[in-house]
Amino acid sequence: MRKIYMDLAITFDRHSSLPLHQQLYEELRQVILSGRLLPRQKVPSTRSMAKSLGISRTTVTQSYDQLLSEGYLETIAGSGTYVCAQLPDDLLHSDSMAVEPNSTPLPIQLSHYGDCLSQTPFTLQPSLDLPISFRYGQPALQHFPIALWRKLLSRYCMAASDWLDYTTDFQGYRPLRQAIARYLGRARAVQCDPEQIIMTNGTQQALDLVMRLLINPGDGIAIEDPGYLSARRVFLSHQAKLFPVPVDESGLIVEKLTDLASDSLRLVYVTPSHQFPTGAILSLARRLELLAWAQQTKALILEDDYDSEYRYGERPIPALQGLDCHHSVIYVGTFSKVLFPSLRMGYLVVPQPLVPLLAQAKWLSDRQLPTLEQQVLTEFIEAGHLESHIRKMRSHYDQLRQTLVQALKSHFGDLVDIFGETAGIHVMVKLHTPWSDAEVIERAVQVGVGLMSAQPHYFSPDDQGEFIFGYGDLNEEQISAGIACLAQALGNRSFK
Repeated sequence: MRKIYMDLAITFDRHSSLPLHQQLYEELRQVILSGRLLPRQKVPSTRSMAKSLGISRTTVTQSYDQLLSEGYLETIAGSGTYVCAQLPDDLLHSDSMAVEPNSTPLPIQLSHYGDCLSQTPFTLQPSLDLPISFRYGQPALQHFPIALWRKLLSRYCMAASDWLDYTTDFQGYRPLRQAIARYLGRARAVQCDPEQIIMTNGTQQALDLVMRLLINPGDGIAIEDPGYLSARRVFLSHQAKLFPVPVDESGLIVEKLTDLASDSLRLVYVTPSHQFPTGAILSLARRLELLAWAQQTKALILEDDYDSEYRYGERPIPALQGLDCHHSVIYVGTFSKVLFPSLRMGYLVVPQPLVPLLAQAKWLSDRQLPTLEQQVLTEFIEAGHLESHIRKMRSHYDQLRQTLVQALKSHFGDLVDIFGETAGIHVMVKLHTPWSDAEVIERAVQVGVGLMSAQPHYFSPDDQGEFIFGYGDLNEEQISAGIACLAQALGNRSFK
């Protein structure tokens, strides 16, 4: 039985010729038929209902009696009054629920932003509910130190209640910004102080805030091709004009930027530490070339330091921001991949002149991030737990990566090309098959394996046979079994 109920919104017409008990009967009947009260859900007692509505208990009792006699309500001795578990079909399709034949929805006038959204195709990453899914972007949540996080949450919950109130710090919890500044200086050679950091609800909000402040409709943004699809959608929603720039094994081809109309180009968006989806790492020479280009053209660089924590066998290259001497880089980071996605904790590192405006825009957007989680994350970083967790996960993901690469080469040999295997928690793979991407995906589904094509991330997609293999939330056995099943589904090496 459902025993939880809330006060019901019941309205009376004091000028109606219908008595109050009849009006209450009609209102409650409509509430039940519309589903606002569900079958087996408890309704307020006559005493509670009378007190809530400011009417006599006798009036409520009369209404309840009629509903009981007609089969809308039932009483259970010693428990109370409930909506009947089964309502007759003719009640559920009552004429009283029908929409007036002449009623039409009011026209809704969209803003330019709304118009732009309505014209931009939008689909979420499909859920691959299969025994083995190589979906990307999913960390190994089973390895997150939940007991430690729970302990820290409990400590801060018990120690004080300041996290219940509003904050006056528009940029985010200052001790957390201090901890992030120190961490970025150590791990990514980012040069910043806490006053340059603005906490956000992940990367998407960070990108949206930058667009709101810096980009007008028609302004140009250079973006990697292929590139991060969600970023492209944010840019298009602000009616920016996008200029695709190709990438190769060394990342963004900077010299291609010189061919673009630089007078309208306000921004270039890059993922230099682990280009999405190819996995290429922007070489140091190209980083310096890109910074020089930005200085010359007065364009800004939006650096999304995607997956920078996970490098295998090579020393990390300093972030673009750390190499920048002219304050032309806006740096975006997040904890979604290194901790857990639902934390929704990201940050911007911005040149000092932009700080007041971005902080104001953030406050207008959603006021603040939850203080409690920021306090916990601060200690998690300061006590060394974050870097310890990253080291542990780097070793774990490296083993998974080696298993995946070995399985692909073993089963497909020279019929497979693997890109971006030195960083991140996914690789891009080109399968040389006679089938379209859709056919490959369907064949994989038939053997219980989920695949995702890389083609949506291209500006001019076609069936190139490229797929993104995420391995973060799989184990070695699943990876080996998944590739073996895929090879069987595609006929092993029988295709050319």
